Amino acid sequence: MATLELSTVISVRTPKGEFRNEPFLDFSREDIARAMRRALVRVSDQLGQEYDLVIGGRRIRTEGKIRSLNPSNPSQVVGVHQKADAGHTEVAMQAALAAYEGWRVAPVEERVSLLLRTAELLRERKLDFCAWLTYEVGKNWTEADADVGETIDFLEFYAREALRLAAAKTPIQYPGERNELLYIPLGVGAVISPWNFPLAIMAGMTAAAVVTGNTVVLKPSSDSPTIAARFFSLLEEAGMPPGVVNFCPGSGATFGNAIVEHPKTRFIAFTGSKEVGLDIHVRAAQTRPGQIWIKRTIMEMGGKNSILVEADCDLDAAVTGVLNSAFGFSGQKCSACSRAIVDDQIYDIFVDRLRERAKQLKVGDPAEDAAMGPVVNQSQYESMLRYIEIGKQEGRLVAGGNAVESPEKGYFIGPTIFSDIAPNARLAQEEIFGPVLAVIRSKNFEHAMEIANNTEFGLTGAIYSQSREKLARARQDFHVGNLYFNRKCTGAMVGAHPFGGFNMSGTDSKAGGPDYLYLFTQAKSVAEKLR
Repeated sequence: MATLELSTVISVRTPKGEFRNEPFLDFSREDIARAMRRALVRVSDQLGQEYDLVIGGRRIRTEGKIRSLNPSNPSQVVGVHQKADAGHTEVAMQAALAAYEGWRVAPVEERVSLLLRTAELLRERKLDFCAWLTYEVGKNWTEADADVGETIDFLEFYAREALRLAAAKTPIQYPGERNELLYIPLGVGAVISPWNFPLAIMAGMTAAAVVTGNTVVLKPSSDSPTIAARFFSLLEEAGMPPGVVNFCPGSGATFGNAIVEHPKTRFIAFTGSKEVGLDIHVRAAQTRPGQIWIKRTIMEMGGKNSILVEADCDLDAAVTGVLNSAFGFSGQKCSACSRAIVDDQIYDIFVDRLRERAKQLKVGDPAEDAAMGPVVNQSQYESMLRYIEIGKQEGRLVAGGNAVESPEKGYFIGPTIFSDIAPNARLAQEEIFGPVLAVIRSKNFEHAMEIANNTEFGLTGAIYSQSREKLARARQDFHVGNLYFNRKCTGAMVGAHPFGGFNMSGTDSKAGGPDYLYLFTQAKSVAEKLR
């Protein structure tokens, strides 16, 4: 679409005031709880609908289908989606390339307005999106609200950051010249998004790409395509020109690999497992006939995150922080605490208190706002049971250790805690991505730090201690991208906690931070000699 036509589609908006994080909803208020229940009923009437591929604004149906299921009730179909295959790759690429020619030169205000209008629409339908998150991936009300709120934050934050980037200047003006520094878009990118934050991460990567002038082929997780389809509809309603984002759920092994390998793909933004991320990285590094650039990969991968609990800590606060970090959304967060490294002096009392608190967690239907819902699918369910059996060989089971329901009734696993785990055990080294926590005994602070840094990951970590000396040492030597003192290691807030890790946790990108949009642009220096 030509630049002049864009203004007839997107009404220009500017950000209102400074960025502020979207406030959380208070579900203890009866009026808000009642509104959430109404949203759940409203959305339940829309379950099972069929959704199209959307490429260049054209709706497409395929023979192959993806059926998204409710993990709390696997017999319930949340949405039926078309399955893009390798044959759709060229169609999607050509649509994105065609849209790129107009979108890349659209005024930044046009692109910013798309994000701001989308944020407005999402606020208006916040509870409906919370309900979709509950049905499709099993988030309880609080977790769903946090996901939607983070999505709004990404849209608002990146809109402001795009304006800041567009106003960038060179550090000096060289005498006798006019000097400019322009951050121009890269081209067509693939956005490959996960199921655990199926709205926030999917929308955040997409919004960052689009607001900087790129166009996107979006391949959401096959476990959460309905949420992505609903967000895509918001973009269309907000005035997004056809082809700027192309909605293409499909298999990673066919469509996903094909779009990563395409010579016209300029960048890949991915969030998911280490194994898939490394495979994408390798595929992207191999040049193809007709490729004239080095593809950029923006990778957010796994974690094996530790919370250090020192003898001088506030013990109750530490128990709460570990519990919430380990079992929020059933541990299905790349930032989740999967290792509690506890000082020998308080080890036994900490384990006792943690066990008692874990017993109080209600496991059940997230639509009823249970503290813990299901894991996302049968594969995850079976994986958790396998790790529980491994844990029984490697340590002492102190809580949980069982399925709450048969998989036909829902993929529910109780909060599981193993103590006396060795620092090099499988439970202490492998990313489990579920409600299984390893508790490790440390001899002293030096030993605790050694254990904390002994994995291939480096995403999040936390330390509970009243010692300024220990906190200072952790600040310097605890090798993670997101470090927290005397608070849980989950719950990064856009703007305040730019998110992304080291080592095998990714490419050091910082989502929700002031340098994230640079990853979707390339800097162009322009110098003009003055007469």
